[in-house]
Amino acid sequence: MTDQGRGDADRSPRRHGQGELEVKVLTVLGGAPGPVNAAWVQERLGGGLAYTTVITILTRLHAKGAVARERVGRSFDWTPVADEAGLAALRMRKVLDGESDRQAVLASFVTALPPGDEQLLRDLLAQMPGEGDE
Repeated sequence: MTDQGRGDADRSPRRHGQGELEVKVLTVLGGAPGPVNAAWVQERLGGGLAYTTVITILTRLHAKGAVARERVGRSFDWTPVADEAGLAALRMRKVLDGESDRQAVLASFVTALPPGDEQLLRDLLAQMPGEGDE
């Protein structure tokens, strides 16, 4: 029997992955009427998620540049900066930034894309203004 080194899997009936929670929090923030506090986010997430967990996820999203925060009293109000696609792009960028040979990583990524995705990427790149454009 393996507990994968954690032993905490049976403390709650449903454990969420970090990425799953980040997407849920961004979705909730995206539907907010403006900057909101962590309690507002926690209430709308439901599922008995602890306040400290919500704060942790918001803080991680802030570190990734996916949310902005503004101090209000002793806490913060939070605003989304990125949506789900933006969060995925931030993750991809973080992986790329951690590699020493960016060209090799990008080349490997592009060659592994299915033909439809490769064409989509080419189309998107063609739409981007070039460095030499004035």
